Amino acid sequence: MVVVQVVNVRWFNATAWYGLSLARLLQEAGHTVVVLTQGGTESHKKALEWGLDARPADLNTANPMRLAATLWRLILLLRTLKPQVVNCHRGEGFFLWGLLKPFFGFRLVRTRGDQRPPRANAVNRFLHAKVCDAVVVTNSRMARHFLSVMRTPEDKVWLIHGGVDTERFRFDAPGRERVRAEFGFGPRETVIALVGRFDMVKGQRETIEAVSRLVHAQGMRRVRLMLLGFSSATGEDEVRGWIRQFKMERFTVVTGKRDDIPACLSAADVGIVSSLWSETIARAALEIMACGRPLFSSDVGVMPDLLPPEALFPAGDVDAMTRLLASAMEDPAMLRENLRACGLTLSQLSGRDFLQRTLTLYEGLVD
Repeated sequence: MVVVQVVNVRWFNATAWYGLSLARLLQEAGHTVVVLTQGGTESHKKALEWGLDARPADLNTANPMRLAATLWRLILLLRTLKPQVVNCHRGEGFFLWGLLKPFFGFRLVRTRGDQRPPRANAVNRFLHAKVCDAVVVTNSRMARHFLSVMRTPEDKVWLIHGGVDTERFRFDAPGRERVRAEFGFGPRETVIALVGRFDMVKGQRETIEAVSRLVHAQGMRRVRLMLLGFSSATGEDEVRGWIRQFKMERFTVVTGKRDDIPACLSAADVGIVSSLWSETIARAALEIMACGRPLFSSDVGVMPDLLPPEALFPAGDVDAMTRLLASAMEDPAMLRENLRACGLTLSQLSGRDFLQRTLTLYEGLVD
């Protein structure tokens, strides 16, 4: 099969990861894949690093002359490549593919990995219901939005969660010992890990406050917090300011950027996702599960699809997060049940599952 993945995303965020991971899985399975990116961006560099056929396309421009030039380049690409499927992972430039579709006969798929629901205006409804052949969503909340608000036909809406590379992300016992020794975690200390770039949306401040209550108010002096992240929209200095504010200097480690993520996750005893919104794809959550760590989360995005209700707390609710973590620290049976639930979820979310569900969609459209 010949497929174009349109991943015109500036940052290498969850949306870009989903599109590029899918492209790599398709390529490894023997399909011809071209990835269209924004030139000079993190996503373009990552696509090249992964060995993908990444070609810059100025799909995000609002300049009419540049847009016309982009349209001509797309026409040339379609003439030579003759793809059977074009899969757009962003809305910018999506209408161009709708214009080109009748002339080149490809099937058009729109993947919605963004947390923000699309505007339910007449043009958007027409594009999703009449022009594109399928809409892929990454969580059930977005599926409900397309069905009830966008009025997209039910047979066009596909829920396909992103998969996780279980060959790379697995429990690493030697890595656990090495990382725990590096950061001074003792054998009797319980390490809670929060993974993600430093950004308000990821809930670092709320997590620091919740864990500080475990340590200082509830006397859990053997609890440690590992912030597996780095400066982004929020700087590391600000994060360290919160650590000082809640008197957590002795109990918190900031890792910075790491190349040994599976080892760092294995070094933890409990994983937490405390995002205030987003998590429509939840790559970090799946990686924590794949490393065999119990996981608790705020109730945002795709997380209610991945975890049972008893493992969730309301986003931004520090009291509820503290109660849930305290229960987990005191109840080994709760952790065992959480691991069992995570294992069931993960059994259907490998990279192979991700690829097979997508191929089922593509092949059904092409036949």
